Amino acid sequence: MNDLSRTFGRHDVDAREREQRIRRVFEAVARRYDLMNDLMSLGIHRLWKRTLVRMARPQARQVIVDLAGGTGDVAARMAGPDRLVAVCDPSLAMMQVGRDRGHPHVLWLAGTAEGMPLPDASVDTLTIAFGIRNVTHLDAALAEALRVLKPGGRFLCLEFSTPWAPVRPFYNLFSFAVIPRLGAWIARSPEAYRYLVESIRRFPDQRTFQSLIARAGFTDVHYRDLSFGIACIHVGTRAGGAATRATT
Repeated sequence: MNDLSRTFGRHDVDAREREQRIRRVFEAVARRYDLMNDLMSLGIHRLWKRTLVRMARPQARQVIVDLAGGTGDVAARMAGPDRLVAVCDPSLAMMQVGRDRGHPHVLWLAGTAEGMPLPDASVDTLTIAFGIRNVTHLDAALAEALRVLKPGGRFLCLEFSTPWAPVRPFYNLFSFAVIPRLGAWIARSPEAYRYLVESIRRFPDQRTFQSLIARAGFTDVHYRDLSFGIACIHVGTRAGGAATRATT
């Protein structure tokens, strides 16, 4: 397994320092986080998130948790008066931005990916968008996702991944030359966005992450590349229920 627990971007740190640094990153960029996402992806992240929600298929009477949900943009797309939708995130600053926006029918829970304040087998659908890279212990986070899901419940993870070879040089140039400068100009935090770019490079590629999800105990594990592999949605199911493969 790629050991993310002792890294912060390209730097080697201990697990506690990694966690503290990542918390500071999100405190620093919370107010400008969504604007930066629009600029960095030219708005395409909104299409990726719509695809994630479509694959999640939120329904009445479901319990849905968006892990590392930050400002609640994904949760808001899944929320409704006939279901329970919650953001679970360790960053109070990020969640406060979402609260200030007044997303209807969204609940807010403070918790980490490795320790969600949820009972066993209580969640129908667990999503996470661009947050799995930031967990300290990836294996523990996947085990925790499996724990809180009901039998037949599904885990859907949208994350940056390894682009297809023909677009990789252009993507790398944009990532290292443009994104940190945008971070300095808009978010006033070039270090935060330098970490973002470097953390993407450290994260396992599509097939490796697929194998990690399967190793954690999920079944029917599969993925869908988005935008030539720049992003990817991974799906896994907790065994024991009448689950079906997500449609696109």
